[in-house]
Amino acid sequence: MASRPGRPRAGGPSTSGRGTGEDILAAAAVLFCEVGYSSTSTYAVAERAGVRQASLYHHFAGKHEILRALLLSTVRPSLELAERLAASAEPAPARLWALCAGDVRLLGGGPANLGALYLFPEVDDEKFADFHELHRALRDRYADLVARCGTGSGSEAAETGQLVLSLVEGVILRRREEPGLDVEALAERIADGALALVGLPQDAVATTRAAGAALLCAATSPAAAEGASTQP
Repeated sequence: MASRPGRPRAGGPSTSGRGTGEDILAAAAVLFCEVGYSSTSTYAVAERAGVRQASLYHHFAGKHEILRALLLSTVRPSLELAERLAASAEPAPARLWALCAGDVRLLGGGPANLGALYLFPEVDDEKFADFHELHRALRDRYADLVARCGTGSGSEAAETGQLVLSLVEGVILRRREEPGLDVEALAERIADGALALVGLPQDAVATTRAAGAALLCAATSPAAAEGASTQP
């Protein structure tokens, strides 16, 4: 996010506890998801965020930069989780379960369905190349874990990895259709489904789920996140 300190808000200090840049992102997230990207003006975003339009432009060069920041915020945490899991000594199926469940929780959490931004035709623009690069890196992490589960290698693992990622990102459409979706329960079902895709025997699923859940808890703890943020 290209936010900078400076200009005052239209209505005084933020009452949300966030900074001005975060308020702008939160307002844009809701508007983009509710009325679409092309139908949302920077004036509408600024008004909802409680800031002057000039203040919005002080933090973001334009509407595309706001969308870019929101897109990156959906994929960076998942990729960071994948990197932490890649360093684990746990068996690959448990790590795959943890990544799938954690990714579903990330995409399914928060007040706005930010994953729906992936579906915007504007996202194909080269302005969002860094988002696509990170998303490809995440896809590669899935393929690597799939290969380590013994589901072939090369193109076969890449194809199965893409199937697993598509299964995970299916939460985006489910959330659009079901506002009261039980994301936590869905995360476990999708992660179990990923184990089926890589051919894990049914009698090993319960044990792998338990190991994956424990691994996810450890990988998403404040201490783990802080350790990852201090890596060079």
